Amino acid sequence: MNQSPSTTTVPASSPLREAIRAAVESVRADTPMAQSFTNFVTINLVANAQLAAGGTAAMSFLPDDVIDIAAISGATYINVGTLLPFYKDALGEITKALHEKRHRWVLDPVAAGLGATRTRILDGMRDVPPAVVRANASEILTLESMWNPEHAGPADDGAHGPAGVESTDDVDTAARAAERLALYLRSKDAEGLGAVAVSGETDLVTDGKRTYRLPGGNPMMTKITGAGCALGGVVATYLCVADPLVAALAASLLFKRAGERAAAASDGPGSFQTAFLDALWNTDADDVASSTIWEA
Repeated sequence: MNQSPSTTTVPASSPLREAIRAAVESVRADTPMAQSFTNFVTINLVANAQLAAGGTAAMSFLPDDVIDIAAISGATYINVGTLLPFYKDALGEITKALHEKRHRWVLDPVAAGLGATRTRILDGMRDVPPAVVRANASEILTLESMWNPEHAGPADDGAHGPAGVESTDDVDTAARAAERLALYLRSKDAEGLGAVAVSGETDLVTDGKRTYRLPGGNPMMTKITGAGCALGGVVATYLCVADPLVAALAASLLFKRAGERAAAASDGPGSFQTAFLDALWNTDADDVASSTIWEA
């Protein structure tokens, strides 16, 4: 994607870039713990990505365990992919408790809009939402229409609707919905903070008032299972040390740079995954903070 005439490049000396650099450096120096209640298909990659980014991982599916661990972790990542029967009760209990404790968390609304149980789970989070939503364009369009029904629904944005875990919509189609959803998250947060990250060929990250586009990465990211899940986990890692917008930007930029390096060093999906974890480890704060960032 070429830079749009309606966007400008964030200056090299901007406070935003300094905040991103500080977040990456802080995670490397302090190894904060971000716990995860995540898709068991991709749980290993999520944990390894958090470790490779410099953080510490903890995985659990028990509500009381997750709630207790929240007291000693900086943030929590919740992923609703590959549902198990107990999720519908456990996630409601967990998210309510996290909200009451003002504990920051990240939501990956995998396959939002697909199936009655998944819809009930996500709808139950409406009044106790996360600090950050990380998803693809179709999931953002669907979730925003669920949580913010007084605004235009997906059909008004030209969306195609849910189609499993893959997006049928592009990032630009979801831009307005992402901004509205970010403002909704902020309206429910005690500090008025919140952000939405939309993954795609060019990622979009917004807090509802400021919107950024992040070019780069590599298509090989779509050839391994769990790249998006791992990104959500790393957003939570950075959320331990930074505000929601900076956390989402830092994680998304780290993944863009690591994906490029891994593709250059690998021969296919298997070697790419290994090279990707190495690239997460070897990409430093300057690499992340100096990335191309376009502001709308």
